Amino acid sequence: MITLRRALAAIVVATVAVGLVGCTTGAESEPGDSLDTAATSGVAASGAAPIVFAFVCETGVSGRTETYTTYSAVWEDDRTDCRARRITGTTMSSQQRAAVDAGRGDATLEGLAATCALRGSGPWARAVDSAAEANVAAALLLYCPGHPETGHLRDAIAAWRS
Repeated sequence: MITLRRALAAIVVATVAVGLVGCTTGAESEPGDSLDTAATSGVAASGAAPIVFAFVCETGVSGRTETYTTYSAVWEDDRTDCRARRITGTTMSSQQRAAVDAGRGDATLEGLAATCALRGSGPWARAVDSAAEANVAAALLLYCPGHPETGHLRDAIAAWRS
């Protein structure tokens, strides 16, 4: 009887595992390189998905741009002139909503995404000199806590408050 139960349990586990593999085999961990929104223009969204951005950055070569799908890739290439471009999603995540709320009207979701892609410039490199800049800095700390220059931003906010 115990052997039969173990055999049935093994079959159930194997079936679930195969089902999960089938669901994730074609999945991508990052959005694709294509930003062609025409392919989905006739499709009605069902449900809510978090907003995801790609980053279109100037390369410094006669108006050419390069598109990145992760912040770390932008940081690695040391790009400083980037804009965020929404590639998917319909609803802000709780983290995105909290960051926009912390901005108190001085930060937009797209602005936070674009600024998070930067390194060594903007709020990541200068002092906080106004309440609006303090709001944006606080929003950035919530939006992109993994940014390599959050230490500077925290120090700049502390200096402003003191």
